[in-house]
Amino acid sequence: MGTNDVSAEPVDPVLADIGQAVFHLRRVWAKPGLMRKIREQTEGSRPLQMSNLMVVHAVSGLSAEATDDDAGEVTVGAVADRLEIDPSTASRLVGHAIDAGLVSRRPSPFDARRANLQLTDAGRRVRQVAHRFRMAYLADLTADWTEEERVQFAHLLKRFTHAAAQAPVDPDGIGKIFEEAKVAD
Repeated sequence: MGTNDVSAEPVDPVLADIGQAVFHLRRVWAKPGLMRKIREQTEGSRPLQMSNLMVVHAVSGLSAEATDDDAGEVTVGAVADRLEIDPSTASRLVGHAIDAGLVSRRPSPFDARRANLQLTDAGRRVRQVAHRFRMAYLADLTADWTEEERVQFAHLLKRFTHAAAQAPVDPDGIGKIFEEAKVAD
């Protein structure tokens, strides 16, 4: 064993359980069954990718939150902010969602430099199907929970995700992980 062996460090078992659960949670939504079910229920759509669902979700949420201050427009920049990605990545993902027929892009009547994004009919169908699938899946997962457990879990998970979203990532910390992982010759 090397001197940097993680197993040699004392570990809080509760934090270890949380870390493992969070690691696996992302895979819950990326299961092949999700995309297959959505494709089956949205016949005629081009092949869907998880990134398409992310863009549909972002455009839908931003449209619902639109105010008179932003003239009700949803821009690529707003999608980038919502998905917490850089604008060039957002532009590429929005382009894929447009190619898939889920989002339309129209010139802004207020600013010729911007485009206004909207869900197409197919995008609205995909959003509805994905929402129904998610709700049914979560209902199945928590079917044997009490209402109090469900409420407590929802509260704690929202609190956790809010804290995670507010906490800055330490890029030096990531570098240290790889530096410490190097095995001495």
